[in-house]
Amino acid sequence: MPHVPEPQSFSSNSGTASRRPVILATIGNYLPGFRAGGPIRSLAHLVDHLSDEFDFRILSTDRDLGDACAYPGVEPDCWVSVGPALVRYISPAHQGPGAITRLIAQTPHDVLYLNSFFSPRFSIVPLLARRFGRIPRRPTVLAPRGEFSAGALALKAFKKRGYLAAGRAAGLFRDLCWQASSDFEARDIAAVIGPQAEVRVACDLPVERVEPPPPHLARRPGAPLRIVFLSRISPKKNLDYALRVLAQVRAPARFTICGPDEDVNHARLCRTLAKDLGPHIEIDWIGPLPPERIAETFAAHDLFFFPTRGENYGHVIAESLAAGTPVLIADTTPWRGLAAAGVGDDLPLRDPAAFAARIEAMAAEPAEAALARRARAAAFVRQGPRQQADILANRKLFRAALVGRQTGGISRVGEVDRA
Repeated sequence: MPHVPEPQSFSSNSGTASRRPVILATIGNYLPGFRAGGPIRSLAHLVDHLSDEFDFRILSTDRDLGDACAYPGVEPDCWVSVGPALVRYISPAHQGPGAITRLIAQTPHDVLYLNSFFSPRFSIVPLLARRFGRIPRRPTVLAPRGEFSAGALALKAFKKRGYLAAGRAAGLFRDLCWQASSDFEARDIAAVIGPQAEVRVACDLPVERVEPPPPHLARRPGAPLRIVFLSRISPKKNLDYALRVLAQVRAPARFTICGPDEDVNHARLCRTLAKDLGPHIEIDWIGPLPPERIAETFAAHDLFFFPTRGENYGHVIAESLAAGTPVLIADTTPWRGLAAAGVGDDLPLRDPAAFAARIEAMAAEPAEAALARRARAAAFVRQGPRQQADILANRKLFRAALVGRQTGGISRVGEVDRA
């Protein structure tokens, strides 16, 4: 049996020590990984904000998405401290269903927190083990992380629908608390799981401390508009759509593409589309970008173009705005009303001409207007009251799970738990 650290204590306001409730989280990839994108940051930011109240233990793999080698300097198959959390990086030899089940069963916890719906190892296996009594039946929170959006469900639809049907028949989804990162995702979850689902809206949290925007070199008059795409290269992220939009753009532009090739066939299609663009559109393929270079990369561009098929939150959108870079995104994320705020645009995917027209308009925008838009973008994600409300909602999500409250239907956490 592996050594499991004892739950940690903290000092209450009265000076007495009390045990923090243990949240056992499962996720396919975690820090120092970055290629899996938003889910890693969602969990890392949650840990940073809530570790004063909850003791986080995390089960994950010992390597980044798509990597053949383990993280250098990280000892696998034992508990190690990563920030305020304890993480167990599981080597391939210990990632079988039985091994994952034993790890969950042997790790004392008060809440089980699953950070995916379709992950075979880190969601399906725990749900099966829970259903058939192989692990303690603790309150369980499941965050689908955008997997129920229409765009995401349309990818490998037959396989996903089959699992949903089998899971319902087997009772895998009974007595779960579903975390939605927005009202849009809450409706997606209710549509897929049913109106009886216990759905709580607790938005993903931003980085604990937002740094000032990096320096930005203003675009020279007449120079190409500097556009960046920063995400995994996969059908869901819709880079092929972005390239087809750029084929309609007449203004000179330089398009920088950053991200790992998650889907080889999709990446091949995108490279073919890029070759067919006119000479006035320059393409730079950068590949995976380490986290420490993200802010400076956004700051070096005039626009973040991200016509994603769906995001439950979209950390990369927040990162672009924090760097002062306006965004041009699809209306498939919680980031809405951007034009009214003067920080970008969220447009329907059914209208690619609207995306092309917006790029043309930004290419013709005077330098003064562009700089003012950057200032608004940087301020937009630094609204303290909104961030504090989201932090409180996440606290109440786990507090409600701990007391086992079942309300049924969709609710914002603050509406069902005012303790």
